[in-house]
Amino acid sequence: MRAHAPRTREPSPLPDFCSLPVLFALFVVGALCVCLMWLAPGGSRGGSGFAVGMAFIAWLALLLTVALCKLSPWLRRLPGRLPYAGVWGLMVAMVALASAVARWLDASLQLGLLDVRAPFVRDSTLAAALLGAAMLRYFYVLAQWQARLAAVSRAQVEALQARIRPHFLFNSMNTVAALVRVDPAAAERTIEDLSELFRAALGQDGIHDGTLGEELALVERYLAIEQLRLGGRLRIRRELDALPGDYPLPRLLLQPLVENAVRHGIQPLREGGEVILRGTRDAAGLHIEIDNPLPPAPAIGGNGHGLDNVRRRVAYRYGARARVQAGPAGERYVVRLELPAKEERDARADRR
Repeated sequence: MRAHAPRTREPSPLPDFCSLPVLFALFVVGALCVCLMWLAPGGSRGGSGFAVGMAFIAWLALLLTVALCKLSPWLRRLPGRLPYAGVWGLMVAMVALASAVARWLDASLQLGLLDVRAPFVRDSTLAAALLGAAMLRYFYVLAQWQARLAAVSRAQVEALQARIRPHFLFNSMNTVAALVRVDPAAAERTIEDLSELFRAALGQDGIHDGTLGEELALVERYLAIEQLRLGGRLRIRRELDALPGDYPLPRLLLQPLVENAVRHGIQPLREGGEVILRGTRDAAGLHIEIDNPLPPAPAIGGNGHGLDNVRRRVAYRYGARARVQAGPAGERYVVRLELPAKEERDARADRR
């Protein structure tokens, strides 16, 4: 029987109301509304009126953020688009209540901060209804865009997993056939390494994150197979001691880059060459380099799809501060990955 693939968790349709960016967005929208009302013809142009309005907006934005943060778990359980309707209703109700309380306090204490001729509660509630609907529409479009981006990313990962270069498979099987009688133990290890590569390349669990340690182990299995095939032509230098093995990393991210280094940097050279795997860690994050010789003529069959796939997956998983740079450096070709530290990586974990 065919096993069913595990279902991935759908992204939440609501933004994270417990985050500072949402609080900032609420305050900015409210502040713009106060500025427009202050500059409108017939509006109060006094400095005291503007200051009171800004203070009221700051207090109201903080109150809304706390309430939405506390009620988000319940709102997220609502079906369909009801979470947005619930958030909109809560925002309008809280603005109406807060405006009524502010109007009552101003009248009871005779502060004179609000214009008694203006329907303050009605205008505040109407503004909250319109601005709240516009903001939630923006959040809905943003959620749909993120869902489509996630679907594209998953499709790219699956395409990379499903693509096993025939020449690599045939060369590996020929290596196994040659070793069966000469070195049965080496042939058995090669088959095990090849099976692990196929499990990672074809397995459905490859859509989710693995760890840097698992990816490096997969790279070592690939290099072990190529080492048997190329012999002394392939030399590996590893400088990866500073990298944390538990760092979450998309599966099959480094292995295609190492495969490109061997295929385009070592295989065309009669004398072979050295592939250098470097890794450093600092406060900004992780820096990984894959360095290989640059042949006099470009290898046949290279189209850059694998490198472009890695760039898109890194950008989607880690954000704008993550980078993938590739290009000649003297007589070498270097691919550099810059991955962010734990704080920024955790901030985007909900996109997986």
